[in-house]
Amino acid sequence: MSIRYNLCALVLCATSSAVSYAASDTAGSTGTDAVVVEVNGVKLTIADLEKKNPSSLFQARTTYYEAQRKVIESMVDDYLLEQQARKEGIAVPELLERHVNAAIGKDPSEESLRVYYEGVDTAEPYEVVRGKILDALRQRRIAKARTAYLQSLRSQVPIILRLEPPRAPISMKDVPVRGAAASRVTVLEYADFECPYCQQIHPVLERLETEFKGKLALAYKDYPLPMHPDAQKAAEAAHCAGAQGKYWEYHDILFTKKQLAVSALKQYARDLNLATATFDNCLDKDQMATVVSEQAGEAQALGVQGTPTILVNGRLVNGNLTYEKLRALIVEELNSTGIPSGSARSGNHAER
Repeated sequence: MSIRYNLCALVLCATSSAVSYAASDTAGSTGTDAVVVEVNGVKLTIADLEKKNPSSLFQARTTYYEAQRKVIESMVDDYLLEQQARKEGIAVPELLERHVNAAIGKDPSEESLRVYYEGVDTAEPYEVVRGKILDALRQRRIAKARTAYLQSLRSQVPIILRLEPPRAPISMKDVPVRGAAASRVTVLEYADFECPYCQQIHPVLERLETEFKGKLALAYKDYPLPMHPDAQKAAEAAHCAGAQGKYWEYHDILFTKKQLAVSALKQYARDLNLATATFDNCLDKDQMATVVSEQAGEAQALGVQGTPTILVNGRLVNGNLTYEKLRALIVEELNSTGIPSGSARSGNHAER
């Protein structure tokens, strides 16, 4: 069955090869002024709910946005395939056979198939599962070839997604920020110094800072988890160092050394040549405990389930946090129009 698409709905045109993402005044409207409940004659709207708890629907809106975007991306792919098939005077299945299936090459040798078989968790003999292995390899190759072909089609036209993503209402007051003071992109991490996954993502964030130097700012908020007994004091210690202008130096030491006993925390202050009596007093008297608890409370209000949780210009990054995924979102934000600037200037800013 042939599918026709409304060009205005998909917002596709063929005047250049640029790809951009733009906000729309109407796209993604949530209808927050619509009455959703009436209590004793008083009409209440979503807007009323969000006035009292701005973060309450953020996770749900993010999930809905991602579902919408997935459908739209699929529609764009189908549209591009139809248009290309029309150009070549063939049907879409023939187009895919010509540019996708024919591009996967010959089947692996018997020797290669037996190597794959050795990695399969099965008690069945090679002769029984050979066909299944071969089919799985073909499907994987076809999927990769299809993705590459669609990417080539996308690169030939501008694609403007007019679907505004939800952005978390986050305060950046007194938040440690490192990077470009006038950055268009701020990467905010909710993290726990004792969390092994936060330790793993640390070099990835450093790599992105280097790659996008002058365009990117990194902000850090504490969310010490209850199963990590040393995380709370480590977070407080970093803010104690920050009170002496050495937050980020101390932050990096915590992720590098990974030793978070109070004695180690105090030694790091000495290694950084801080005023040790002032630092020790700050840490021993829990002077930064409120700062940490406020940031953790904000994370809970946003529905943060674990660490690290990362937001790019307020956009929640769901799923596996990889360099490729984070980089793609940063590039998307940099290429966007109508996107709010990063909030780096409102925090405790430090150039790197």
